[in-house]
Order: sequence, then C-alpha cells, then structure tokens
Amino acid sequence: MIRFGMCHPPAGLNLYVASGITELTKAVMPWLLTMLLFLVLITYIPQITMVLPNLIYQ
Repeated sequence: MIRFGMCHPPAGLNLYVASGITELTKAVMPWLLTMLLFLVLITYIPQITMVLPNLIYQ
C-alpha cells in the first residue's frame, strides 16, 4: 500500500527524484568506469603501487 502511494500524487515526487538519479548516473558513468579501471590495475598489478616504496627503501 505504501508503494502505491509513493508512485502517485501528491507523493509522485519520488518518481521525479528517481528520474534525476538516472540522468546523473548516465553523466557520471565515464568517471565511474575510469575509477573502476584504476582499481583493477592497482589490485592486480602490485608493481604499480610499490614504485614509491621501492624507491625509498633501496
């Protein structure tokens, strides 16, 4: 019953907010994919993260 009330006026504002979130997600997707790529690189190639410590302790 609560879900039905959220989808119709006067509480239809939730649909408007949900559509805004969808647009925002589409706009931010390139940045999210870039961060995910860097996360995968850092996670699976440890030499990337160990460059600075190796320089300091050699």
